[in-house]
Amino acid sequence: MTTTTTSAATTTAQREKNSAAATSVVAAIFLTAMKLVVGVSTGSLGILAEAAHSALDLVAAIVTLFAVRFSGRPADQEHQFGHGKIENLSALFETVLLLITCVWIIYEAINRLFFEEVPVEVSFWSFAVMGISIVVDVSRSRVLARAAKKYDSQALEADALHFSTDVWSSSVVIVGLVCVLLGERLGIPWLVKADAVAALVVAGIVVYISLQLGKRTVDGLLDSAPAGVGAAIEEKVRSVPGVESVSSVRVRRSGPETFADVTISVGRSLTVDEASTVALAVEDVVRMAAPSTDVMVHTVPHDDVAQDILRHVRLIAGRLRLGVHNIEVQQIGEGIYLGLDLEVTPDLTLREAHILASKLEDEVRREIPAITQIDTHIEPRPQVMEIGRDVTAQSGEVIVAVKKAIGDMPLITGYHSITVLQSNNHLDVSVHCTFDETVPIRDVHSIADRISQQVKNAIPRVERVIVHAEP
Repeated sequence: MTTTTTSAATTTAQREKNSAAATSVVAAIFLTAMKLVVGVSTGSLGILAEAAHSALDLVAAIVTLFAVRFSGRPADQEHQFGHGKIENLSALFETVLLLITCVWIIYEAINRLFFEEVPVEVSFWSFAVMGISIVVDVSRSRVLARAAKKYDSQALEADALHFSTDVWSSSVVIVGLVCVLLGERLGIPWLVKADAVAALVVAGIVVYISLQLGKRTVDGLLDSAPAGVGAAIEEKVRSVPGVESVSSVRVRRSGPETFADVTISVGRSLTVDEASTVALAVEDVVRMAAPSTDVMVHTVPHDDVAQDILRHVRLIAGRLRLGVHNIEVQQIGEGIYLGLDLEVTPDLTLREAHILASKLEDEVRREIPAITQIDTHIEPRPQVMEIGRDVTAQSGEVIVAVKKAIGDMPLITGYHSITVLQSNNHLDVSVHCTFDETVPIRDVHSIADRISQQVKNAIPRVERVIVHAEP
């Protein structure tokens, strides 16, 4: 159903674009013929310049018609990004034609101003043809501009620009004809030259518009990024949950089509399905920033410096057959701080344990030069197995201390399974505590540490308290 609706919308859009381009051809034929007849009969260079301008508009309108028709074709094996560049090529062709015509107009105007006298006959038809031209140009420019904006068509926009400039240039010609008429009736010779001056003004307008159009056309052909679109897309993409960073955003236009290539970094721990979900969310926000954009999203693992260092330190410790835990990595100014707990056998002397710590620190500094400070806490390695027994039933005082500690803590919604084990002369306690599943793990860990410390303070024989947190 969605595919059918999309196809119908595309067909309707293509039909409207073709209709706007075709009616522009008819209008251009009418204006060119009308201006040419009146210009030749009156000898007005201004009107002849307008006839040439309209003739150029006719060629441009024909090119636009074919460009719009062909650019709407879907992508195929030879043109895998579609046929949108045809619109850019048609606009470039129109620009070249405009500039060539302007050269002729400027040459003829200068010749009439300084070297040759050409009489200009000002009549009712001179003004009538220019008035009719303005009415037609205003109507066509509005229709084309609406279609261009609605369907984001550069070819139609260029055609609308042509007709809108005709309005201004026709107005200039009318002013020139008025000046010629006044010059003849008031006997002011230099006013007779106003027609050639008007032609120069028309040529100047057309040159300016041509250069603007040419720049945009060349930008399109060279895949220049549309102004501001890349920055808007990057801002939207950075806000997507799961996006660690945005490596690059590349945007280009091909006729009415926009193509965006976005590279993002995602967490290394994400599954393929999770990374795909993030990529789909990125596609959605890109289309919010730039509607109807063809989006390609590339995902790469995020370069997490802290995680890389943590893994590297563990690798070094494993190679030295040393146990480490509680590894802490922090950025301090230009350098990196590393703190860790080193596990050693309980019967080692301090000197022997310090030698092992120094060996580990030297290896870490050699292999990870970015680390500027290392603090190592040496502690006895826990025994793999101890002979103990369950003394929960005989440890009422310990259980009371555990319950009191839990009662003093926020965020805990319940507890169960308090167990007390005795090994040699110390006690180990475990308790299961429930938390709301949305509580951050840092808060859970902090509460577990506080429970442990309270129980140890109340019962000095307790050496270890394990708080098993669960949602």
